[in-house]
Amino acid sequence: MKRLVLIIAALGAFILLGGTSAHACAACFGKSDSTMARSLNASIFTLMGVIGVVLAGAASFFVFLARRASAASRDESQKNPSEPQV
Repeated sequence: MKRLVLIIAALGAFILLGGTSAHACAACFGKSDSTMARSLNASIFTLMGVIGVVLAGAASFFVFLARRASAASRDESQKNPSEPQV
């Protein structure tokens, strides 16, 4: 147990005292007019567009299924008017 505490304390001291600070890229650091930031924004909007198209396709498919089921139910009730509808 003492060995584990010693390892954790040494690791914590190494993290706090060692190394230099990390440098962010141009997109994260705030240089918004760089090529990297523009390409990052373009990739985000492209992925949002792809996700939007896929979600719209899935929603339109379910609307299509609902309309088709409604039409089939309506046609079936017109063929057999003597049967009570459930």
